[in-house]
Amino acid sequence: MYSVDRQKLISKLAIPGNTKIILLVLDGLGDTPVNGKTPLQEAKTPNLDSLARESDLGLIIPVLPGITPGSGPGHLALFGYDPIKYQIGRGILEALGTGVEVGEKDVVARGNFATLKDGIVVDRRAGRPPTEESAKVVKILSENIKTIEDVTISFYPGKEHRFVVKFTGENLDDRLTDADPQREGKPMVWAKPLTPEADRMARIVNELIKKIGEVLKDQGRMNFALLRGFSKYPNLPKFGEVYKLKSAAIATYPMYRGIAKLVGMDVLETGQTVADEVETLKKHWEDYDFFYFHVKKTDSYGEDGNFAKKVEVIEEVDKVIPEILRLDPDVIVVTGDHSTPVILKAHSWHPVPFMIKSRYVRMGTSARFDEFECAKGSLGTFYAVDVMTLVLAHAGRLEKYGA
Repeated sequence: MYSVDRQKLISKLAIPGNTKIILLVLDGLGDTPVNGKTPLQEAKTPNLDSLARESDLGLIIPVLPGITPGSGPGHLALFGYDPIKYQIGRGILEALGTGVEVGEKDVVARGNFATLKDGIVVDRRAGRPPTEESAKVVKILSENIKTIEDVTISFYPGKEHRFVVKFTGENLDDRLTDADPQREGKPMVWAKPLTPEADRMARIVNELIKKIGEVLKDQGRMNFALLRGFSKYPNLPKFGEVYKLKSAAIATYPMYRGIAKLVGMDVLETGQTVADEVETLKKHWEDYDFFYFHVKKTDSYGEDGNFAKKVEVIEEVDKVIPEILRLDPDVIVVTGDHSTPVILKAHSWHPVPFMIKSRYVRMGTSARFDEFECAKGSLGTFYAVDVMTLVLAHAGRLEKYGA
């Protein structure tokens, strides 16, 4: 990756306009073959395939070759923020997306309810409990744990197994490792300070997790919690100011609403289905010129190792493509923030399928939208942090560089 401050350059070249842009992100879209096919290859996607024949295709690298990204870095790159320069904790994204107020004295973290047995984390997501069930457990924690040392502890429910914990006190430091082994079948991993100034914070975090285990010991699969992404509130360049776009986010999960809010997008209220999100897009079509449209379940089913369900979500998205295209966007991008191969049940380093349609595309030789057709595409393989430059160019929103 060449060394240049892309946003500083683009902000000088970007111009306002009336063109409409959709960035459709199927979370964890990329995959590897199972019995000869990826979920994208297996899925019946006549509309995405038709779009592919009218688009430029390629593959994108979220961070660097071989680096497995979290969802935060993956999305920051798509939004044009160098994910190496801007390292954002998952906690702040989850907190903002959940509506938690984060102040100067706060550190926030994302929590996962988990199942612990004999010191081994046997399920990092506690069987993905329904949101209403996990909210009841969050209430139990709130009633039983209020302070540790002189730090106030607050809990907020999220979606399914997720929740947010906020630490409020003086001189708190967020430079900690995650308290999460990242894999099932591993012993619990405790938070460690990355700097001497974070010693106290690590101690408080680990004491909190032990207290959570005591309080939840009789809660079945939700008998423990993992904490990660410790973070204070960061300052980022604002998306709209850099790109001269009036932007909105349509996402059902808190973290993705959080990252959109963090970069300055308006976050639109929407329902829980892809169809609901399309209705939200249509409702606000005249109000914005850039829409970030997020689909979560491709990633969830990849992490669950559920090939058939990942196929179903892709097909669900395919069915609404004609409805989206009837809005006549000037530019539409379909891609993912990272790959989540079913065989790995986790994020991976594999490049992500990408296609862009505008009146200015050259169009390649690809017949359909999948990982291998994208590999043959006219765009080749490039860095995700360059996506926004392409988007603005195709939307007619960049001045010429130089004389």
